[in-house]
Amino acid sequence: MSRINSPAELEEFRKGILSKRDPNKSCITLCSGSACHATGSRDVAASLEEEIEKQGLSAEVDIRRTGCHGFCERGPIIVIHPEEICYFQIQPEDVPEIISETIKEKKVIERLLYTDPSTNEKIIHESEIPFYKHQKRLVFGSNGSIDPKSIEDYLAIGGYSALAKVFSGMMNAELVLEEVKKSNLRGRGGGGFPAGRKWEGSRNAPEPIKYVIVNADEGDPGAYMDRSLLEGNPHSVLEGLIIGAFAIGSNEGYIYVRQEYPLAVENIHLAIKMAEEYGFLGKNILGSGFDFKVIVHQGAGAFVCGESTALMTALEGRVGEPRPKYVRSNIKGLWNRPSVLNNVETWANVPLIINNGADWFTQFGTEGSKGTKIFSLVGKITNTGLVEVPMGMTLRDIIFKIGGGIPGGKAFKAVQTGGPSGGCIPENLLDLEVGFDELTKAGSMMGSGGMIVMDEDNCMVDVARYFIEFLTDESCGKCVPCREGLRQMLKILTNITEGKGKEGDIELLEDISETAIEAALCALGKSAPNPFLSTLRYFRDEYEAHIKEQRCPALSCKELISYYIDPDKCKACMICLRKCPAEAIDGARKKIHIIDQEKCTNCGTCFEVCPSRFDAVRKISGEPVPCPVPEEERTIIRKGKEK
Repeated sequence: MSRINSPAELEEFRKGILSKRDPNKSCITLCSGSACHATGSRDVAASLEEEIEKQGLSAEVDIRRTGCHGFCERGPIIVIHPEEICYFQIQPEDVPEIISETIKEKKVIERLLYTDPSTNEKIIHESEIPFYKHQKRLVFGSNGSIDPKSIEDYLAIGGYSALAKVFSGMMNAELVLEEVKKSNLRGRGGGGFPAGRKWEGSRNAPEPIKYVIVNADEGDPGAYMDRSLLEGNPHSVLEGLIIGAFAIGSNEGYIYVRQEYPLAVENIHLAIKMAEEYGFLGKNILGSGFDFKVIVHQGAGAFVCGESTALMTALEGRVGEPRPKYVRSNIKGLWNRPSVLNNVETWANVPLIINNGADWFTQFGTEGSKGTKIFSLVGKITNTGLVEVPMGMTLRDIIFKIGGGIPGGKAFKAVQTGGPSGGCIPENLLDLEVGFDELTKAGSMMGSGGMIVMDEDNCMVDVARYFIEFLTDESCGKCVPCREGLRQMLKILTNITEGKGKEGDIELLEDISETAIEAALCALGKSAPNPFLSTLRYFRDEYEAHIKEQRCPALSCKELISYYIDPDKCKACMICLRKCPAEAIDGARKKIHIIDQEKCTNCGTCFEVCPSRFDAVRKISGEPVPCPVPEEERTIIRKGKEK
């Protein structure tokens, strides 16, 4: 392939790619993101290639190994085009039937289709599945249709056309900047700062050497939006980065990515190499006279390096610690030079804005939050995966229409948004519209897009303790309010969940939180108290029950619960007796079982293994364990009655 030297050459080359592609030709797209790799998509790919060749269909069927399709719990996923037949949880042994029945005979295999749990209806087409049809997949949609290792696939869907538009003479750097400002694109990495204003600050800075940086240090538990974009559509991020560099006058960019993301690292390296070969990176890009290079830096996995100044410190080769922001990093950032740092999703939005215009972009969203947002929807939810929705969609619609609600007939309790430093939003705020300002007002935050759903079995005090523990471990330790404040908060919260809480603990936690918010050095420390403050705001009664009554209302905190066996329901099946690791259960066949409370470690094994049809093992908290059945009354009479 010879280098493309102008926007006109790019369009001619694109036409050549499209002329060789028959839209009516059968094409099997196979999800090959990290989640589907974990469930065997590599083996499915090998089986597809082998079976297509075996049945003599190599010239008639294409196989495309794409990025993440989003519906991660149902992987491996394949979609057969042009019919858009979607099959879930494919195994290698399913492949011969798929090729012979669906590809050759055009018959649908019902057992591989999605079944709507609310109607028990089989759904054939991907776009009609509730998980997908309620989304607006502007940024993430191409993940399921292109091979991330093929630059021609990206070009075939219009890739680098925004870059061509910029370098065709239609837009100069000022017009690019104005369009991004007009779109009100806000940073998708957590802070929600307007991207255009950040770019403008760097562009106007007097220092001639400037940098643009992709923040792919995604460390929130349960979040993998940026990773999946880098894995599935790395060229969209590169294209946005190049446009941003041109707008501010930067000739050097960095991608800071976690080394725990091997597939993302592999695909972005390959994308950079191909972009250089095709003339989208390097010297005189598309004949514009603009030079730009990109360097990939693999981070060591410190959560604090997601913070802008800590990330830049790590890029400089030093320990990743934040520094005071007396001057913003877009004025003095990497090596004290103007540096624009945006996360993966923010950069991927830029080509869409340039191609379609700011007015198109602002039709989606709320007054203060425009466009769409990708969320990692996980936890106690029926449909787990990545979802992209327009700003302004309610939490209720995301959780129940897209997520399918809470499994097992359990009641919804709260949703935690914004990562470890975010907050928990209760059931009475489910109709809250998702937006930067709306979530902040409710005591949470947008963050990078984590969304963890919790049900009635989650103890909110323990949830706060869990996230404070995570943040304590991840604190860099540079400033006292974060380092020592979080340690003390964790100690107090742990005591409360273990039944050692005392009057005054809540007030002390509030004082420590206030100090951290006011005095911590970076955003991690300032937002770290959020898990406690939001759960206290909406679930204060649970804190008071733990402290005043030594009771966990959710029956979750191990030190505050006890297990006992209901003699009226025990069938003396001996399952719990055999499984108990502490040998705390006494019983025999035809002899009602009892739990020795002195030996019991509250591990919950008996509760988990007792057959649901018996429902004999019970959990209690804050009340005495019922007296055991006297020895002479423990024999079960096998005539439908029990003693």
